[in-house]
Amino acid sequence: MSTVAVTDETFDAEVKNADIPVVVDFWAEWCGPCKQIGPALEELASEYAGRIKIAKVDVDSNAGVAAQLGVRGIPALFIFRDGEVISNRAGAAPKAALQSWIDEAIA
Repeated sequence: MSTVAVTDETFDAEVKNADIPVVVDFWAEWCGPCKQIGPALEELASEYAGRIKIAKVDVDSNAGVAAQLGVRGIPALFIFRDGEVISNRAGAAPKAALQSWIDEAIA
């Protein structure tokens, strides 16, 4: 399983109404730190398959949800459970740090 591209239109269905926790990565093609964490998020999507979903929202073409959540810088990561934000963080981080953040939030 890999990451899922989500738009403003599909956000509620893919994230808020998901039956498992969802990590949402707000990113853009031109963002260096976003590209830096991309491969780690792909790996984590496979490792957590069935337990969490990892969604990516391109803020250049889908600014609505990012604005609602107050995203000011990217990458911005949010974890949703039962339609609510349970944790968030900004900036790039190594895979191990992302993994421990996810584990703490969904424990």
